[in-house]
Amino acid sequence: MSGRFVGLSAIVTGGSSGIGASVVSALRAEGARVGVLDIQVLGLPETVVGHAANVRDRSSVTTAVESLADELGGIDIVVNSAGISAVGTVEENDDDDWARVLDVNVTGTARVVAASLPHLRRSGHASIVNVCSIAALNGLPRRALYAASKGAILALTYAMATDHVAEGIRVNCVSPGTVATPFVERMLAGFDDPITERAQLDERQATGRMVTPDEVADAILYLASPAAGSTTGTALEVDGGVTHLRPRRPVSNQAHG
Repeated sequence: MSGRFVGLSAIVTGGSSGIGASVVSALRAEGARVGVLDIQVLGLPETVVGHAANVRDRSSVTTAVESLADELGGIDIVVNSAGISAVGTVEENDDDDWARVLDVNVTGTARVVAASLPHLRRSGHASIVNVCSIAALNGLPRRALYAASKGAILALTYAMATDHVAEGIRVNCVSPGTVATPFVERMLAGFDDPITERAQLDERQATGRMVTPDEVADAILYLASPAAGSTTGTALEVDGGVTHLRPRRPVSNQAHG
């Protein structure tokens, strides 16, 4: 097998579906040995090692990471894709919502990295890629809790990149726009009019459509690749232009009066 990741081992959290599953497929296609850490690991490709773990439980994470390191022959790359959504204003999300989302999205990422660091320090091509979001830097309606969690991931990425650069461990993140995944499908199902809400999500991107999981995976692979050896402490936006573009929308020619 040939590719950028031949001889390297990667673990992907949340690798059973959505962005994580696309990352797993792309890494395998490029020659990596791949392990998945997820709440359930059914239906993985035969060539992928899976260990069930809950990122909210440190002992569960540590056990899974150690098992994956043993089976893969080490860990060179960690992709933190596991995450959950939240819809609402600060009035609409209660304390349990805040505790759950922050524990999964932020502290869960920290737990996985902490467990992986001893193995990454032994790698000559150590890389961590976190999945952030445009919500970290853009005010999206009724995403207060989710945005707070992704803002924390952005800050955590910069902090970890600083802490571990001298150890040869690169830390970056990808900030996708709205991605067409089962994650988004579940979120849409909670709206009174999912079809209208979906159209609005498509329209939010300057490109007029949601981002695909494969597009996000390609960006993650770039950051994880040894070819990106001078890239650390970077947030790569794969957002259909949301963050920086302000295109002019067509205006109806219909007269008003």
